[in-house]
Amino acid sequence: MRFRRKATAQPQQDVAPEPDVAGDAETPAPAQDAPVDVRRDGPRDIAETDVTAETEGWVDLTSLLVTGQPGLELRMQVDERSGEVAAVLFVGQDGAVEVRPFAAPRTTSMWEDVRRQIASETSRRGGTATEGPGPFGTELRVLMPVTTEDGRTGQQPSRVLGIDGPRWFLRATLMGRPAVEVEAAEPYLAAVRSLVVVRGNVAMAPGDALPITVPPQARRVSPDPAAQPQPGDG
Repeated sequence: MRFRRKATAQPQQDVAPEPDVAGDAETPAPAQDAPVDVRRDGPRDIAETDVTAETEGWVDLTSLLVTGQPGLELRMQVDERSGEVAAVLFVGQDGAVEVRPFAAPRTTSMWEDVRRQIASETSRRGGTATEGPGPFGTELRVLMPVTTEDGRTGQQPSRVLGIDGPRWFLRATLMGRPAVEVEAAEPYLAAVRSLVVVRGNVAMAPGDALPITVPPQARRVSPDPAAQPQPGDG
């Protein structure tokens, strides 16, 4: 495990159809699809699993319990100014996924508002953010203009996923090949699904970052530019 430093992202109103009074027989309501459980395979809340901080093979990061993933290295992104851990990353040879946990309302989703905020900030910085279907529902496909070390200009892609849980919200950002190739994204999505969220009972405002702490066995390394989150990741 390694951690690194980094300097410092109208609900539609349902309209009921008018009743059919043309005849005595009632018109059956149209069948509706059952809501999709996007967290069926994880990530899980601590109340939904037997995993604990003492479970062998798991690492306790306070608000997240994580376990090793084949081919991926667990790192933590540390804010240079505050010294606090801002995000967890699973880093592979072809990309990374950054995960940030937040407090959320008990009954309503945060993701719709967060998507709008990310899209607005991306546009302000000259990029584009397009909504599309993803493994956890609607996601954002972001393209940001970047300048390479040799002075050339290009576009940096990322995929931003939002996952609503019981009183928590996870924002996961895929970078590198996982942002553009479905098969390349699978190991990183599996890492996200493996997470266990420990929201705790401390009162927090929706949108506040949940605490992530560095375990004693972590070792400090120099920043890896290849694993740095790219512009537009929120």
